[in-house]
Amino acid sequence: MKHYGLKAATVAAGMAAGMAVGTAAQADETIKVGVLHSLSGTMAISETTLKDTVLMLVEEQNANGGLLGKQLEAVVVDPASDWPLFAEKARELLEVHEVDVIFGNWTSVSRKSVLPVVEELNGMLFYPVQYEGEESSKNVFYTGAAPNQQAIPAVDYLLSEEGGGVTRFVLAGTDYVYPRTTNKILEQYLLDKGIPQEDILINYTPFGHSDWQTIVSDIKAFGSTGKKTAVVSTINGDANVPFYKELGNQGIGAEDIPVIAFSVGEEELSGLDTGPLVGHLAAWNYFMSAESDANDEFIEKWHAFIGDEDRVTNDPMEAHYIGFNMWAKAVESVGTTDVDTVRQAMYGITYPNLTGGIAVMNTNHHLTKPVLIGEIQDDGQFEIVWSTPKGVIGDAWTDFLPESKNLVADWTAPISCGNFNITTGACSGQNY
Repeated sequence: MKHYGLKAATVAAGMAAGMAVGTAAQADETIKVGVLHSLSGTMAISETTLKDTVLMLVEEQNANGGLLGKQLEAVVVDPASDWPLFAEKARELLEVHEVDVIFGNWTSVSRKSVLPVVEELNGMLFYPVQYEGEESSKNVFYTGAAPNQQAIPAVDYLLSEEGGGVTRFVLAGTDYVYPRTTNKILEQYLLDKGIPQEDILINYTPFGHSDWQTIVSDIKAFGSTGKKTAVVSTINGDANVPFYKELGNQGIGAEDIPVIAFSVGEEELSGLDTGPLVGHLAAWNYFMSAESDANDEFIEKWHAFIGDEDRVTNDPMEAHYIGFNMWAKAVESVGTTDVDTVRQAMYGITYPNLTGGIAVMNTNHHLTKPVLIGEIQDDGQFEIVWSTPKGVIGDAWTDFLPESKNLVADWTAPISCGNFNITTGACSGQNY
């Protein structure tokens, strides 16, 4: 697993929208937790569950006595899958509601929209979804996977004999920053591995894309040359539903052209007939099927909270679970919710993940987590078919792009920036 965190190791440290706003007096009596997830629009299929996850974590913390002798108050807003609106809602949370922390965002374009706001107002954002890397902000803790914790291991698996010995790749994504940057990294990685350019097909579609017939036909034709072909999917949101349906319509099974997805988990599969999808893959740091006491307890609590034993859990939910509990642990340790103080307390903090190991928050604001590859089953769950032998340190800057390979992030002295160039000995550009 040498590609999954060498640089990062050098910087590692050991209920509805608009919930009630209290009066100034009430604000002093509660610790406010901002929830910034789309409850409508194309990303609601993925993000509504994350809103509910934060509400569950807040309720549980309050049942255990709250924090610093105060109850937590969730403040929920709906940015409605509208990227500029994410910035407006983040500003509302920080300036109007005066929240102490924000848990939110799914897409990288929404995170990029929010980033200047949380930096200007010195907010603290916990971002729970896999992303493209190439960023480290002092105001963001990235609890989802960096490329070396998902995309690179997934491609290595496909290239291996165990993963089918794939030699032809379709990189299919939604047209925004996460898929484009991730595929830029993967394209260079595949070229470095000896895959010729003509054996790499890259395709992008808009958010909410629904007509997949031509694209899936192109994928089918691309995979008909006799070379083992796979699709690496960074398709996001509700576009996944018609994409997988069209695969089934055209008779493309996992034995023919396997799909390995980075944004499809149990929640997305819950709206599909998964029979034709059996054997297709996903790469995450958590699956609901993981066997551990902590996971069993989490699932039981989730079902009790949501009132539906058929509701699934997924990777970004675990990321919020880890991030929320690390934040609470840090707040308790320093006796304040002050952002600058809590930030320093986060470094090196640990919390059990749901797969049986221990997550660590590193000084580059990324977690150490295991990487898992799961195979879709006919019940909509994943059978874990491969995993790293231990946790992988998230790398903020990829080793596989020339503009990034010499950059590291370390928010502790003497570096104290998000893009330190190890060749020049200086931070470059903005400090993220």
